[in-house]
Amino acid sequence: MHQQFIDLLAVLEASGKSYNIAKITEAYEFAALLHCDQVRKSGESYICHPIAVAEIVVGLGLDTDAVCAALLHDTIEDCGDAVDIPTIKKKFGEDVANLVDGVTKLIRIQFIDTEEQQIENLRKMFLAMSKDIRVIFIKLCDRLHNMRTLDAKPEPKRRITALETMQVFAPLAHRLGVQTIKQELETLSLFYLDPIGYAEIRSHVETRYGRDIDFLQRVQQDIENKLRESGHEFEIDGRVKSTYSIYKKVFEQGKRFDEVYDFFALRIITETEADCYIILGIMHEMFKSVPGKFKDYISTPKPNMYRSIHTTVIGRDGVPIELQIRTHEMHNIADYGVAAHWKYKTGANAQQDIDQKLSWIAKLIEEDESTRDHDEYLSTLKIDIFHDETFVFTPKGDVVTLPYGSTLIDFAYAIHSEVGNKMTGAKINGAIAPIDSVPVNGQIVEILTSKSAKGPSRDWLKIVKTSEARSKIRQWYKKEKRTENITVGRGEVEKELKKYGKILTEEQRNSIIASVASRLCIASADDLLNMIGYSGISMQKVILRLTDEVTKIVKSEEIPETLLVEDVVVKPAKKSSGRGVIIDELDGCDVKFSKCCNPLPGDSILGFITKGHGISVHKKDCPNVIDIVTRDEYRERFVTAKWESNEGSKTNTFEAFIQILAENTLTLIADITTNLANMNVSLHQINTQTKSSSTIVVNIVVGCKNTDHYRSILARLKSLPNILEVSRGFS
Repeated sequence: MHQQFIDLLAVLEASGKSYNIAKITEAYEFAALLHCDQVRKSGESYICHPIAVAEIVVGLGLDTDAVCAALLHDTIEDCGDAVDIPTIKKKFGEDVANLVDGVTKLIRIQFIDTEEQQIENLRKMFLAMSKDIRVIFIKLCDRLHNMRTLDAKPEPKRRITALETMQVFAPLAHRLGVQTIKQELETLSLFYLDPIGYAEIRSHVETRYGRDIDFLQRVQQDIENKLRESGHEFEIDGRVKSTYSIYKKVFEQGKRFDEVYDFFALRIITETEADCYIILGIMHEMFKSVPGKFKDYISTPKPNMYRSIHTTVIGRDGVPIELQIRTHEMHNIADYGVAAHWKYKTGANAQQDIDQKLSWIAKLIEEDESTRDHDEYLSTLKIDIFHDETFVFTPKGDVVTLPYGSTLIDFAYAIHSEVGNKMTGAKINGAIAPIDSVPVNGQIVEILTSKSAKGPSRDWLKIVKTSEARSKIRQWYKKEKRTENITVGRGEVEKELKKYGKILTEEQRNSIIASVASRLCIASADDLLNMIGYSGISMQKVILRLTDEVTKIVKSEEIPETLLVEDVVVKPAKKSSGRGVIIDELDGCDVKFSKCCNPLPGDSILGFITKGHGISVHKKDCPNVIDIVTRDEYRERFVTAKWESNEGSKTNTFEAFIQILAENTLTLIADITTNLANMNVSLHQINTQTKSSSTIVVNIVVGCKNTDHYRSILARLKSLPNILEVSRGFS
C-alpha cells in the first residue's frame, strides 16, 4: 500500500465523518492495479495523482462516493480497455460510476480550441454540473493538483493549461464559493502566465509585509483587548491580499502599490449575526472608517453564498486595514462555498439548500436553448457567470442580484418577463432615468410599466447585458412577430447580397438562403429569416455561409474579390498599441508598462507576452528580463517593441522612479518638492528610508515625458545642496 494512501486514511479517520473506509480502500487498490505501469511526466508513480486529488476532495468534506470517484477518475481515460463504466458501477455502485463518467467527459474537454468547439464543451460541462455538482468539485480538485505539478510539463503546455485555468476553472470555483481553491488556482496560473509580473508583486508583498508586520500585530492585539473587555466570544486572524488580486489592481486597474488599501485584512469570527453588528460598532469607535469602503454582505449575500461585513479603517500608524466580521458558519461558507454543505451539514434540508443555490446552472442551460450564436453565448457566459455582481433594491426592499454592468432593462427582466415586456420607463432612487442606465450597488430601482405597451424594442437586444434578458426579448419576438421577423431577416440578407456587385435572380436568392439554412441545420429558409429577424443568430455567422453559396452560383471572377473578403471580414488598420508603443507589428494588443523597470520613451525596450494579460513592456536591461531571456521556455514569449517616432513630443507622461541619497536636513524634502514644482514636474509618490544617522534615502515617483526629460530632472536634483547621489530607481 502506497504511503500517500496510508496518510490519506489517517486524514479520513481524523475528519470525524463516517467514511466507508473499506469501500475507499477497495477503490484505491483497483485504481493502483490499473495504473501500476504508468508514471507521470515528473517521473513519480501515476497513482500519486488520484490519491492527491482524493486528499483535496476530503479537504472539501465531500462524501465516500466522491472520494472513490476521485481515486478512480483517470481509469477510464488512461487505462485503455482494462475497465469501463459498467464495471465500475458493478464494483462501486451507480453514484460512483456516474461521477467517474462525468469527470471523464470533462477531462476530454480541451478548452483552448476553436471557439465553436470551446462553447460546446462548456455546455457539456454545465450539463454535467446540473446532474451532480460533485462532478465539477472533483474536476476542480483534479485541476488544482495538476497546477501544483505543472512544472513537469513543457512550456507551451504550461501556458495553455494556465490560461484554461484562469479563464474557466478559477471563475467557476469563485461562482461556487470555493475561495480556497479559487485563490490558489489564480496564483498558480499567474505564475506561469506572467512570471515577471508575479515575481514583482511577490517581492512587493514580502517587502511591505516585513515593513508593516509590527503594525498588523499591534492592531490585532488592540482589537483582542477591546473585545475581551466587551465580553464577546471571538477568534481573530490576519491575512495579506492575494498575489493575483494585487496584480489586477496594479496592472489592470493602473493603481500604484500604495493605493491598494485592502492589502492587510483582519478576520473577526464570532458566534451570532447580532454579534457581527455589535463588533462593527466597536471597531468604528476604535478606528476612523474610510468612506465608501463599507460593504454589508450579511444582509445582502453574494450569489455564491458569501456573507460577511467588510469595513476599511485607518490604524494609528495611518495604514489602512480591512476588517472582515462574520460568524463561524459564514466563515466556513466563505472558504468552501457550496461544498460547505457536505463538510458541515447533512440531511434533506442541506440537499434542498444545495439545489436552491445551484439553480443558476439549470437556468443557464435553459436560456442557452434560445440562441445558436456561439460568439454571443461566450460573451454572455462571461457576464452571467464569471463577472462580479451588483446588488439593487426594488421599492419593496427586495434585493435583485445582477451581473456587473447590467442595465435597467436587465433589471426589469430579472423581476419577470412581463415586467420587461411592458416596460415604458424606470426610476433610480425616485428620479426618472434612461432605461439603458447601469445601476450601482444599493440603489432603489422602480420599473414603470403600461398595459398598452407594444412590447420590447429590437434595439434593446443591443443594450442588454444578461443572457436572461436577451433570451426573453427574443422569445417575445419569436412568438409574437414571426411575419415581421421574416421580413426584417430577408431585408438583412438582401442588403448583404447587394455587396457582391452582381444582380441575382429571385430563384438564385431563394436557393442561396435555403442552402445557408441547411448548412446551419435550420429546418427552412423562413425559419432562418425568422431567426435573423429576432436576433436568434448573428449576421456574421450567416454572411460566412452566404459567401460560399454565392461563389457556387456565380463565377468567382465575376465577383469583386474585395467585396467577397474585405466587406465580410473587417480587418483593423496597422496602428500602435495605443500606449505609444508598437509591438512587433501587432495590432490592438493590450500593453502595460512594467513596474519593475518603468521604461520611458528613449529607452531600448522589448515586450513579454503574458498570455491572457496583454504584453508587458520592459527595458532591455531590466534585471528581471536578463534573468529569464535566455531560458528556452520563455525565449519565444519575447517580442520586438519600439516607441512611436513622435512619442517624445506628446504631452502624455510616464511614471519614473528616482532614488536620492542625501544628508538628512530639515529642508531636504521641501527643497526636492519645490524644485520639481518649478520644473512643472508632477510628484506621484514619495517615501523615505533612514540610511544612517546622518543620511537618508528618498524614493520619488514623478511624471516624465521621455529619457531626455528624465535626465534634466536628475540634473536639477543633483545640483541641490546636501544631495549626495541621484540615480534611476525601481519600484
